[in-house]
Amino acid sequence: MTVPVSPPGVRPPFLQRLSPVAFALAALLLIFFLYQLVGGVITLVLAHGRFTPENVDLVRWATGIGEIAFILLPTLWLTRKRYGTLREPLRVHIPEVKELAVTMVAVFALQQILQTYMVLQDSIPVPGGVQKIVNEMKDMMDETYRLLATAHTPAEFLSVVLIVALIPAVSEEMLFRGLVQRSFEDAWGGIRGAVAAGVIFGAYHLNPFAIVPLVALGVYFGFIVYRSGNITVAVSAHFFNNFVACAAAYLALDEDFLVVAPSARPTPTLVALNFMCASVVFLAATLYFVHITGHEGHEEDLF
Repeated sequence: MTVPVSPPGVRPPFLQRLSPVAFALAALLLIFFLYQLVGGVITLVLAHGRFTPENVDLVRWATGIGEIAFILLPTLWLTRKRYGTLREPLRVHIPEVKELAVTMVAVFALQQILQTYMVLQDSIPVPGGVQKIVNEMKDMMDETYRLLATAHTPAEFLSVVLIVALIPAVSEEMLFRGLVQRSFEDAWGGIRGAVAAGVIFGAYHLNPFAIVPLVALGVYFGFIVYRSGNITVAVSAHFFNNFVACAAAYLALDEDFLVVAPSARPTPTLVALNFMCASVVFLAATLYFVHITGHEGHEEDLF
């Protein structure tokens, strides 16, 4: 995707003069400031500095509106200023049903692989003093997420799905797989661009306890956009990932939920079995996705 060229003698706009990487980094810094700082302060003020069951609806809506106002809209504005259009640089197209289906299978399998990783991560011994600090930070972040994602009625569940699952899927994919990955692909090529955007996606969430799963999901979302040439596939996969998490919270499933051990604390054998089964499913789904999205040029870049 090339940046529009101004007529001879006319100096191009500032955003079009930036290199692809500089443009992506500038966009990330601007949106980080808007969402994390401006949006975060507004949410804290509205919640009087505390997230509680009494103000959770307010916090949810403030968070959802902040995603739209401080991530989605600036992303669309920056993309239009850079490229002069939206659909082509963001790669917004109607997806094929089989692409959606196979990515959802892959995402569910990847969730199980990453949940296995989280179980193992939690078992790593840490010195006592450090462990106490880590546990306090982790418990605080987990409690905040549970408060936002847990619903108690069908109507509240629909609200949670909209705010916690759908809005972030659209907003974050437009930023990371749209503007950022497109810019990195222009500079470094498809696979490198997808990996770089995925790593930044993981770090952007400011959750050190889940950075590996977030990076893995980000890289996978980038891969399916690169292969399919369609950001809608990644939006759908991202939404499905969030929806499963919301449904698990609604159904009160344990955070260590594994398919092979849904009702008991997983043993090492069950953890290993879960990992192996999920890995086979994920690999098969990914190879099939490569097959159905195969077109000239990508195979050489991928392999």
